[in-house]
Amino acid sequence: MKIVVADISHIRFAKDICETIEASATQRGTGIARRTEEYIITKLENNNAVVAFKGEKFAGFCYIERWDHGKHVAHSGLIVHPDFRNQGLAKKIKKKIFDYSLEKFPDAKIFGITTGLAVMKINSDLGYKPVPFSELTDDANFWAGCETCTNYEILKLKEHKMCLCTGMLHDPKKEIITEEVHEHPFNKKVWTRLKNIKQALFLKKSLKQKKGEK
Repeated sequence: MKIVVADISHIRFAKDICETIEASATQRGTGIARRTEEYIITKLENNNAVVAFKGEKFAGFCYIERWDHGKHVAHSGLIVHPDFRNQGLAKKIKKKIFDYSLEKFPDAKIFGITTGLAVMKINSDLGYKPVPFSELTDDANFWAGCETCTNYEILKLKEHKMCLCTGMLHDPKKEIITEEVHEHPFNKKVWTRLKNIKQALFLKKSLKQKKGEK
């Protein structure tokens, strides 16, 4: 298995990447914004992605986005092909692109939004902290990328201040990453409970609005 910074030689995986993202979005039914093949190719060409593969078989992917003139960096499109899941590959890909981002954009804050508990755990292990959306980028183009997500109506309803996703941030100027366990390790039960509460509150408000209640 190889996990490398992408370049033009990996354009051959672009179609597989898009199809895998699309299939995962359909399977989960929530929380994954769709990407076009052309968009993925630009990330490969500009060395702003990490790709995993075994021989000629695509295995996994994640790419980098820059926002606010480079003040913020986000990792998006993290995906693992079904044939390579449950092997810890997502964590390895995320670690690779995290380290690469620190090297390529040393002054940028690294952030992400996700509904996935597995990604939250990985982010937490890397040193990300949960934060309100107000601490993330205010670049309209970033939030426009959420329009293909099934939760986008919730995001609009909350004026881009809250959604089912959790915002997480790493500020390299404030944090020193080590391989040790952090003071507040990820607790899956707590995060699951918070996610369920958030989802229930949004659903309740949505139902009230449909009934014309205040």
